[in-house]
Amino acid sequence: MRSAIYPGSFDPVTLGHWDLIQRAAKLVDRLVVAVLHNPAKSPAFSVDERVAMLKELTAAMPHVEVTTFHGLLVDFAKAQNAQFIIRGVRAFSDFEYEFQMALMNRKLAPELETVFLMPKEKYSAVSSRFVREIGSMGGNLADLVPELLRERIVARLGKAE
Repeated sequence: MRSAIYPGSFDPVTLGHWDLIQRAAKLVDRLVVAVLHNPAKSPAFSVDERVAMLKELTAAMPHVEVTTFHGLLVDFAKAQNAQFIIRGVRAFSDFEYEFQMALMNRKLAPELETVFLMPKEKYSAVSSRFVREIGSMGGNLADLVPELLRERIVARLGKAE
């Protein structure tokens, strides 16, 4: 069985994330969407809220699992018996960082392969950071976050100061 991990903070889930989840799910028998638990950050949504949103979004995809992890991604991937790590690359600046991360992951776990996926062009400028900024200023998130989650995301971000 070919398994992959798609890790991220998903704070909040964007249409770019959703696009990559759908496309990555076509490439493997099992896709684990893994929400990073990073206590050093102050997220807009708790880990549990992000997991719940992703589970709701992927409910009709039986071979997609949603969970959390902390620590090294390669250790988590090994524990999940994954062969692949899925990473999204929107621009060259993303690629430079992701390339360095992939090389380090290969050094730590040579049996894991990193697969880079590019989102559809219309999502190439969409990031969780921009969604949080736009949402906190009352901007329109219609073309940035999944419709299923939009109301919840707008309600939370609209309260940000």
